[in-house]
Amino acid sequence: MARRRTGAAARWAAVVTGVVLLVSLPALVAALPATDASVSAPELRAQALASAGVAHSGYAQAAGGLSLPVGQQLTPVADLLSDRTSMRTWYRSPQDWRVDVVSPTGETGVYRDSAGVWTWEYEDAVVTRAGTPPLALPTAPDLLPTALGWRLLSEADEAELSRAPAARVAGRDALGLRLVPAADASSIARVDVWVDSATGLPLRVRVVGEGGSDADPALDTAFLDVDLADPGAAASRFTPPPARDLRTGPDEQLYEAARTGLRDGVVLPPTLAGLARRDVPGTPASVGAYGRGVTVLVAVPLPDRAADGLRRALRRSPDAVADPAGVRLSAGPLGLMLVDGSTGPLLLTGTVDGEALAGAAAELTGGGR
Repeated sequence: MARRRTGAAARWAAVVTGVVLLVSLPALVAALPATDASVSAPELRAQALASAGVAHSGYAQAAGGLSLPVGQQLTPVADLLSDRTSMRTWYRSPQDWRVDVVSPTGETGVYRDSAGVWTWEYEDAVVTRAGTPPLALPTAPDLLPTALGWRLLSEADEAELSRAPAARVAGRDALGLRLVPAADASSIARVDVWVDSATGLPLRVRVVGEGGSDADPALDTAFLDVDLADPGAAASRFTPPPARDLRTGPDEQLYEAARTGLRDGVVLPPTLAGLARRDVPGTPASVGAYGRGVTVLVAVPLPDRAADGLRRALRRSPDAVADPAGVRLSAGPLGLMLVDGSTGPLLLTGTVDGEALAGAAAELTGGGR
């Protein structure tokens, strides 16, 4: 009898062990050592940018480490950069994809076609249609490792790139690429991108601000699961339901706000905080974008009403710095400053440090002359 009990216990132990191994298999696969390759940093960047044509689907999570006490207009952006965002994606091309943003209260589907973007809020039955205006607030799909990786690597110089150690991401070998911005004004210490060794697809992106660390990044986004097969046209197709609330996208609203804020006498210089002004087609002359790559500074005139709300929100933060030029705040590598110019309020924002923001404000108000 004792022998039979011993045999049964052994069989149950084997079953339990098998179940434990089965459940933990994804974690074990992800923990396997990655195989590196002797590819140069510029070659790896080229492979990553070329992967925009690689169809795929998968599940990703982005974790933001920024805290932005801003007004109502920028609340969705602040939430996006301070919370954990879970996303499922079906990607066929840059003009044909779908991203479902998954939250504890439901899902929001974002669909891209040749004419723009549909956003479908399932629970509220709200459909938003947005085009592609020159001014656009970041949204959840922008935080996918693919989209963010392509964006941050697109303007990197070879001198800013080096190889980083390989890693296993979503069970695949991923080659490491590091970007250290050359601009003195940059508030970003480095960007690490892990690229699929077979296709060049960015699988993980980690952004570390000045004074930050790998354990405390400003943003970390990665695929937890990825399938490199074409998901098919049906996966990304969207037909608005007949009963719906159709709204205009926030990007058009932002663009209108910028146009409303236009004022006579607002003349922006060709350089600001040591960064050259860049040409953004369709942007009003009094809206300026400066810098390149991961170091960008934007100057936007604001209507008085919008500026008042933002000013109050900034001043409520104990980390805000106020001086005669205005009030500024840095949240990780992202800086915000409301400048009290002679022609009205101007918003300065971007991935520049506090010294660069103050210097830009002085240039705009004449304090640096």
